Amino acid sequence: MPLKLSVVVSHEFTSFVGHGMCDRAMIPPTSLIFAFGDIGEPCIRVLTREDITTGLEDDMVVFAISRAAWARLFGEEPKPGGSWYLPADLRALGRAIVAVGGDTERETMLRSARSIELICALATSFRGARMAEVRRATTLSGKDISLVAAAHQMISEHFGDKLTLGEIARRCGLNRLKLSSGFRELYDCTVADAMADRRLEKARELLAQSELSIATIGYRCGYTNPSSFSRAFTRWHGVSPSEFKKCEQNCATASRHTNVVGVAA
Repeated sequence: MPLKLSVVVSHEFTSFVGHGMCDRAMIPPTSLIFAFGDIGEPCIRVLTREDITTGLEDDMVVFAISRAAWARLFGEEPKPGGSWYLPADLRALGRAIVAVGGDTERETMLRSARSIELICALATSFRGARMAEVRRATTLSGKDISLVAAAHQMISEHFGDKLTLGEIARRCGLNRLKLSSGFRELYDCTVADAMADRRLEKARELLAQSELSIATIGYRCGYTNPSSFSRAFTRWHGVSPSEFKKCEQNCATASRHTNVVGVAA
């Protein structure tokens, strides 16, 4: 079995291009492996170094980056063993790597540059919730998967706005039925559930880390009055906002007291 072309971007990051096996000697230890399929497919798989003995021969682009480098550059890593739908613009970046011909220093530099561009865009897409995880077979087209993922990203970024199902669908270029069914297929929840989850997780964070009033936090998270915010928070987290805030304050006070006693001792 022939080997893929190895492009050593750095001692922590190697890109493999073309058909064939990955040269294990070129893979950084304790790596995350990103397998892009044939680049026409709408999915990417995340693996570990131990997973690549077989099965990657037909992946036209494979990235191996050390987990330490990923953590340092991009933060939290995607879970190994998962698969995600790849947006069309990222597939285009992958095709641009494959399209480079020749093996001179110039072509090697170009492959390296395009590999860096793709790994950075990939990390940004993970952080921005553009990547919908593959949980089951879907009836959606690649284009519709990208549009539903864009809707999910919109909720993640604009959860404080007064977004309605119709507004989200209109801005993402989907009808309401396809948007609703797309969320159930890709995220196993309704659009309303995704919105509530994002709003109430942010509210939990603000209650724990800020001195803002409960009413202000509710308003910032998209709730028009304190009563509706309190009901939603209690239903979601099992405790009211005031009780949660009081508990967090008591824990912080106890922690400060412990630190003072430790210093005095």
